[in-house]
Amino acid sequence: MPTPPKAVLFDIDGTLTDTNYLHVRAWRQAFVDAGLVEVTSWRVHRMIGASSAVLLRELCGEERDDIKDGWRRHFDELKSEIRAFPKAANLLQAIAARGIAVVLATSSEPQDVDALVDAIGAGDAVSAVTSAGDVDEAKPSPEVFESALVQAGCTAGEALAVGDSVWDVEAAGRAGLRTVTVRCGGTGDDALRGVGAVEVFDDPAALLESLDSWLVLRRRE
Repeated sequence: MPTPPKAVLFDIDGTLTDTNYLHVRAWRQAFVDAGLVEVTSWRVHRMIGASSAVLLRELCGEERDDIKDGWRRHFDELKSEIRAFPKAANLLQAIAARGIAVVLATSSEPQDVDALVDAIGAGDAVSAVTSAGDVDEAKPSPEVFESALVQAGCTAGEALAVGDSVWDVEAAGRAGLRTVTVRCGGTGDDALRGVGAVEVFDDPAALLESLDSWLVLRRRE
């Protein structure tokens, strides 16, 4: 029988905050600065949600500090534009009100986490936050979600993940988690379901409206 999870582990960028396209702008300009104009925005977007190391290896064949430094500089200039999606805070608060731990599990750099959490504004509904700075490898490695499970004090079988990208679903799956996804990060249903997403909703507002339909643990097939 379906049962409530003990914890829900949320990605942040593209899931709770409307920041994926800010990252696209920052990375795209960093590549242009480095003379790699062929790395166009759509190619960058496909990699948002993965670690910077994975993104760089995929898009330019190697990890380059100059490009990552360029992204850092350009993203810092865009931080004033960080906004949460509508109802993101209400969603986290509604889950916490049911006695379920809410843990944020992100590939974002540690210096960005405070701005993201502040933008969401969910207060003490958030039990803990784990980011790229807490692990050796960020998504699609499972380490971010494994760290979040430790923070939540439960097993993968007692938790759900929520994300917006194929990287979220892949990382969560490697940690033994089932993943509910949202479209608001810009990834389509076929791509999300193709890597194992169990359900797809539009955005946090849709998750909140349908809370009783997805906030359950079902036995794996």
